[in-house]
Amino acid sequence: MIADKMKNMVANSSAIRAMFEEGNRLAGIYGAENVFDFSLGNPNVPAPEAVKNAIIEIVNDTDPVALHGYTNSNCGYAEVRAAVAKSLNERFDTHFEGKNIVMTVGAAGGLNVILKSIINPGDEVIAFAPYFGEYRSYTNNYDGVLVEISPNTVDFQPKLDEFEQKITSKTKAVIVNNPNNPTGVVYSEETIKKLAAIMEAKQKEFGTDIVLISDEPYRELAYDGVEVPYLTKYYDNTVVGYSYSKSLSLPGERIGYLVIPDEMKDSEEVLAAANVATRILGFVNAPTLQQKVVEKCLNEKTDLSFYNRNREDLYNGLKECGFECIKPQGAFYLFVKSPVADEKEFCNAGKKYNILMVPGSSFACPGYVRLAYCVSYETIQNSLPEFEKLAAEYGL
Repeated sequence: MIADKMKNMVANSSAIRAMFEEGNRLAGIYGAENVFDFSLGNPNVPAPEAVKNAIIEIVNDTDPVALHGYTNSNCGYAEVRAAVAKSLNERFDTHFEGKNIVMTVGAAGGLNVILKSIINPGDEVIAFAPYFGEYRSYTNNYDGVLVEISPNTVDFQPKLDEFEQKITSKTKAVIVNNPNNPTGVVYSEETIKKLAAIMEAKQKEFGTDIVLISDEPYRELAYDGVEVPYLTKYYDNTVVGYSYSKSLSLPGERIGYLVIPDEMKDSEEVLAAANVATRILGFVNAPTLQQKVVEKCLNEKTDLSFYNRNREDLYNGLKECGFECIKPQGAFYLFVKSPVADEKEFCNAGKKYNILMVPGSSFACPGYVRLAYCVSYETIQNSLPEFEKLAAEYGL
């Protein structure tokens, strides 16, 4: 009955979601406080109070017919897009206008919109492992081919020598996720400059246009003063995908945007395609109430100190147990080396102690596991004795 393409997708359904469901099952048996579920990147810091206040004000003061109706453009409210552009210009010294912004159904919706707009069947999209596994699904949606760059497990900066070799005349897009899920690494300005130079050279070599897609749902989650480069300043054919899921703790509201700058080749044509793609993919427009909320909360941020405390304690605790990992610079993930080659075996061993981890193979990086530390501080603290038992099982 179902399509062949969907058969493959169902068979390879997200291990992250499966682990999250396993967490719910174990919580029903042992109690939620005794299950240490590090599987899903679901923020547990409340949205800023300003978000609630904005919702109440908007609902009380706006004509409901207008508020809950379609927007005039599939790209979103003109005044919201202008406000987003103004905010970006103030923060990053850019020169965007409202026309450069496409409001989207989260970053995931935005990535699908831009890929739908630029990908022809057989076009190649490059991603740097480890990467968010849905990039493969999104590329497959439009009959593109995902090309992986193997992971650099020393510091998880991209392997640019391999990247240069794997760009071909069929390369249409390159996706970077900065800060990175699952490693928490921030790609440095030096890395971005080198990556941009390679792409510029390859465009000239092949006479093609290659789009750099910067997936940035974790931009605001950077620690210790680390700067996250804004990629439109380094490479003209850049599209930025952003989400308020993490920055305002609104993952279920599905609100974000694309930035398509004037410097991009055929930018007006790409913007027109994104407008149509938003409609024909079934999004129609980004949620109207949440667009209005975002407009009022552009300067609000989530409480980074909460995630930072979790980061410090989990990282230090695991290192004391003998596990190998690098300290994340951003996002809310810790990428830990498995003490055995088969990290799925290690994940299964963790279940004996009610510890739920996601295998690195879900991110094209076997031999590692991902821990999402967007959990309660009590979960971090209570899990450490169980991690110590797990480490002892492997002789660490």
